[in-house]
Amino acid sequence: MEIEKLTIEQRIGQMLIIALEEKEITERTKNIIQKYNIGGIILYRKNYANYEEMLKLINKLKEINKLNEIPLFISIDQEGGRVNRMPFEILNLKSASKFAKTGNIEMVKESAKIIAEMLAKTGISMNYSPVLDIKNFNEKHAIGDRCYGENEENVSKYGIEFMKELSKGGVLPVVKHFPGHGATNQDSHMTLPVVKKSKEKLENEDMVPFKNAIQNEAEAIMIGHILVKDIDKKYPASLSKKMIQEYLVENLKFKGLIITDDLKMLAVRLKYPLKRAVTFAINSGNNMIMIGTKYKKIEKIIKTVSKKIKKGKIDINRINESLEKIVSVKKKYNVNDNEITGFNIEYINKKIEELNSKI
Repeated sequence: MEIEKLTIEQRIGQMLIIALEEKEITERTKNIIQKYNIGGIILYRKNYANYEEMLKLINKLKEINKLNEIPLFISIDQEGGRVNRMPFEILNLKSASKFAKTGNIEMVKESAKIIAEMLAKTGISMNYSPVLDIKNFNEKHAIGDRCYGENEENVSKYGIEFMKELSKGGVLPVVKHFPGHGATNQDSHMTLPVVKKSKEKLENEDMVPFKNAIQNEAEAIMIGHILVKDIDKKYPASLSKKMIQEYLVENLKFKGLIITDDLKMLAVRLKYPLKRAVTFAINSGNNMIMIGTKYKKIEKIIKTVSKKIKKGKIDINRINESLEKIVSVKKKYNVNDNEITGFNIEYINKKIEELNSKI
């Protein structure tokens, strides 16, 4: 992986996680991945009708990326419960909340092992999980039953074990949504949630699982689109230099990958044009930026960022530092573009069924 060979635009591309524009991989998909050395793809269930289609899609993406210097992150939101991106013929694990309520940490660990095996054998190297938010509201809340409890102790206890098991299984866990989406009853998919808790209260409650995860060698954190007034009155956490650079990096000493939640979510899009949002995201300290938008917009964003680097409005060193982190993590997790054959559905379904039946 020779970083020096990459153009400025390809270095920017490596920082991006994009979604597929269509179900089929088109020439446009091929062109954007190869031209800009895109860092990662996020998959959704709409991208495939069954497991066979999912495997074909992932193998095609890997094949397309083989010409590039750096292998492609194939990423997914696979939490279990209501956030399930695997095809319908694969059974779904119960929610994080239900596993935590058993009080059995071995069952939580087993759920992570099953997900890791499922994803690794499917060629997926990054999972946006576990949720380290604290449940402060009802089940219908944006977080609800997706988290491991109603206090920092339980969320830390179960969430960190889940994180460790995913990692042992060869899948990069991305803990989310720092600094704590459970601290607000609004949904960042629809609006910009505001956290009114004081910094001290947030530090002693919602941030605790993230602090504990960092102490337990968390390697990737997703930043939520939430406005914490007591830290930064102007920018959401995902675009805030105060929150990311000054607080997460300098104060909490986090050295891993920092990834934005999707910038196309209304929490950001209602206030910031994408080009501005990406500039803020880079300057605030994010290493990877998720943008599930059209390829034409992605290209324009890359060209805009490139121009801003040349004008000195974005520091090239920030781009290079991010690239080094990305490449380092990809090496550690043996991310590659080799063809995959998948898992036996009957075998995995049996494991899921047995574990679910214990709840």
